[in-house]
Amino acid sequence: MPKSAPPASAVTPARKLAAVGAVIALVVAVLAIAVAVGKAVESGDRTGEPKAAASVQAEEDPAQQKAFDDLARRTSRREAGDPLAVGRKDAPVVLVEYADYQCSFCGRFARETQPELIRKFVDAGTLRIEFRNFTLFGDASERAARASWAAGRQGRFWQLHDALYAKTRKGDALAEDKLVDLARQSGVPDLEKFRTDMGGAAAERALKRDQDEGYAIGVQSTPSFLINGRPVSGAQPTDVFAQAIQEAAARAHKAAAE
Repeated sequence: MPKSAPPASAVTPARKLAAVGAVIALVVAVLAIAVAVGKAVESGDRTGEPKAAASVQAEEDPAQQKAFDDLARRTSRREAGDPLAVGRKDAPVVLVEYADYQCSFCGRFARETQPELIRKFVDAGTLRIEFRNFTLFGDASERAARASWAAGRQGRFWQLHDALYAKTRKGDALAEDKLVDLARQSGVPDLEKFRTDMGGAAAERALKRDQDEGYAIGVQSTPSFLINGRPVSGAQPTDVFAQAIQEAAARAHKAAAE
């Protein structure tokens, strides 16, 4: 005969811990699928164009939705005065981007998609965008990340971010003297402070925080995005992001009304 289910009193702390672990495993598995798609997008096809990737999924079951909500709480910092963020702290939707300055498709998102999202959703108070320095391509990427963080110390993060992504820059194009020149062009007022901040321990800690966060949730490629905890991978068309943001906003408003 099949064994009967254990009584409620038999649910031990170990069983509860196992249940929590199952939820975390679900989150990691979902994000791993998304970033695997992101790798395909980043590599592109033989013509150099990114392949389409359907990363935004339809309605999931309640357990999966809870997993996404938990992931959003872990990654959406909503820190007042964060220079690497744009949009209201209390916006119903937070888009977290993990990116590398040598990543060409990160540049495509910065040039083509982000300005539209800012115009349509950030300016309307619906969306907040939080940038994470997730460096994958060596020393040049780390120098650029440190530079953007240092620019943020003087209120010019987004100006230098946009300058770095204005065209694809790799290797020697991200040497320290080139980064200082870009900082000057981006309106960073104190270049000596910029150099000091760029090479300081605080920059190292900030980059490590972003890096650790990304690795902890399974990010493996750039660009990778979370929209209220739901993964979107690669430089998707703007309409994909717009749909995901609208759906996230609708879910947030519904949850607030319940």
